[in-house]
Amino acid sequence: MDKISRRNALKVGGALGAIGALAVAAPGQARAAWTWSPRGSVAGTGAAVDPRYVWDPEADPMVASLIDRGDVPRVNELLRTWTKNAQPLPAGLPADLRDFMEQARKLPTWADQGKLATAVDFNEKRGLYLGVLYGLASGMMSTVIPKEALAVYYSQGGADMKDRISKTAKLGYDIGARNAYQPDGEMVVTCVKTRLVHAAVRHLLPQSPQWNQQAEEEIPISQRDIMVTWHSLPTTVMRKLTAWKVPIPAAESTAFLHSWQVAAHMLGVRDEYIPASWAEANSQAAQVLDPVLAPTPEGIKLADILLNLGSAIDAGILSKPILGSFTRFMLGDRIAEWLKIPREPIWDPLLRTAWGPFVAVREGLLPLPLAPEAYWTFDEFLRKAALLFLSEAKPISIEIPLTNRPS
Repeated sequence: MDKISRRNALKVGGALGAIGALAVAAPGQARAAWTWSPRGSVAGTGAAVDPRYVWDPEADPMVASLIDRGDVPRVNELLRTWTKNAQPLPAGLPADLRDFMEQARKLPTWADQGKLATAVDFNEKRGLYLGVLYGLASGMMSTVIPKEALAVYYSQGGADMKDRISKTAKLGYDIGARNAYQPDGEMVVTCVKTRLVHAAVRHLLPQSPQWNQQAEEEIPISQRDIMVTWHSLPTTVMRKLTAWKVPIPAAESTAFLHSWQVAAHMLGVRDEYIPASWAEANSQAAQVLDPVLAPTPEGIKLADILLNLGSAIDAGILSKPILGSFTRFMLGDRIAEWLKIPREPIWDPLLRTAWGPFVAVREGLLPLPLAPEAYWTFDEFLRKAALLFLSEAKPISIEIPLTNRPS
């Protein structure tokens, strides 16, 4: 069980997990009126405008202009060299893009370096759980967020899921790195580039006849959509860790949330929509995430692709049936049935009975000297190995798309 849970599940988790993290997609959204109060946000105030009708007024027209005037190939080439948070922007960028990026790369004034440092401690101790949950809870959940599944499938990334996941996995990797938001880290760069990609998809996807035939909205990736995906990540992770009775110090729990609050801000979400506490996060998720989960033909296809890719990452050691059982264990029977994941007579009951004791044993070892450091070293190695596989040992470059999925 240790071999499956640690070496293989984390490796696949790092690979699959971030499909929800970048979310070049428009997650599902309830039709109910927006009632979540901005008093519960990191801003503590706001206009209470439904984020379903808020996009990215700074990035959207600028990126649309880049596409329309033919600047994107040159911009992508230049931005391949911009990889570190404190690195100067490349020379030769269009002036409007440079001005936007210089502003977009700034951390929010409320970012707390102490909390971000404590988040590193949390990630070092809980890397295994995060890998499993990002991959087989958050990642697979994205396939039953209807509008996200539609937009992923019909955008450019849907035609090459291995390439797309290598790019999305980078965000999940970067936020868990020790230097995530530090000058030599890469999380700020990843967020800014992702924000540009989101703006491009907002411009391109409405031009897709296939997406238009099924989409309920005219413009994808609203701020509400981004927060739906956001809740499929940290909120879902914390819900599961709580259900597994993993003992997490309050300071580390708060710090983990803070690292994702900063990420939401860096992805262009207004502060009035970012929950200030786990209680507020759960309240918002109950309105925007929980009610929208449902199957779609596109989501079922994406789930099958992800499970096949996950088994390929580990060269058959983790088979598709085992990954399917992990998905059923993480997300429950209803979602597994939606995704047409067959029941496994051995693995399904084994996970139900063995996971709790496995967590208990692992938590019992954490207080030992050097145990967190050893876990971090091992988990870090596996995360990098997964990225190398997905990228085929090439540098991972998040780039502005120019097309949708070919017909």
